Amino acid sequence: MAINYYLSVFPMEALIASQLDPRQFGSYMATGSKRGFEEQLIFMSVKGNFGDYFDWDYAAKRCLPHKNGDPKHSVYLSVYRVLEHIPFEQLGSLFLTTRDGRTLELRAGDYRAPEPSQGYYIYQELCPIDPVVVSSLDPSAFAKNICDPKNKIHVPKMIYANLKVIDFGDSVNTGNIGRMYSKDVEHLRECIERVTSDPTKLTKTFTRTNVESFSFQVISGGIYASDGRKTLTFAMPSVEEIKRNAYDWGRSALLI
Repeated sequence: MAINYYLSVFPMEALIASQLDPRQFGSYMATGSKRGFEEQLIFMSVKGNFGDYFDWDYAAKRCLPHKNGDPKHSVYLSVYRVLEHIPFEQLGSLFLTTRDGRTLELRAGDYRAPEPSQGYYIYQELCPIDPVVVSSLDPSAFAKNICDPKNKIHVPKMIYANLKVIDFGDSVNTGNIGRMYSKDVEHLRECIERVTSDPTKLTKTFTRTNVESFSFQVISGGIYASDGRKTLTFAMPSVEEIKRNAYDWGRSALLI
């Protein structure tokens, strides 16, 4: 059986070898082998056997079928500083897996700027860090700032999602975005006010971690991968496209 490699983006960063195809892998990682376990997942396919940072020989020796012929589900190669050591040309599609194990594939494309905002954007950083950040910068400029080694706080590469913006005039019916803005609305207002009124304040952290309340419902436009110089766009399909092409996934993700 062939060995596939996956970069786990969310809720944890890891490089995993597996004999499962992407949908099988997503289902296994989301629901596990123990009854009652469930967890949404974002991961990417990776073309392996590059460079010498990861131990590909270890993967080849350990990622073997079980004695009964069943495929090996997972062999972890690294859980630290994974994304920064994977060249962008080795990255493939990005996959969104719901808690009950249904997977949607998003293919990489050139950077596509989102529709004009209200003067600010809200980003869920996914890998290697996971705060929710309010910024006056569009996705490409945001990554250029965060990945700039001249800044005291920076990361070499990042994967992050552009989020839907709350309707402050009707926060209860602001859209199908789950629990994202169910609390700390006043703090969110303060963050927005800061980045839109102070030209020297380009970003403001809304919350330091958001693993529990982040959902696919709140993604607006897509997910981005960037090293500050090049930004890839993994565009999110519209609800109508999801209804036509991925209805079961859309129901599971609570988008339909």
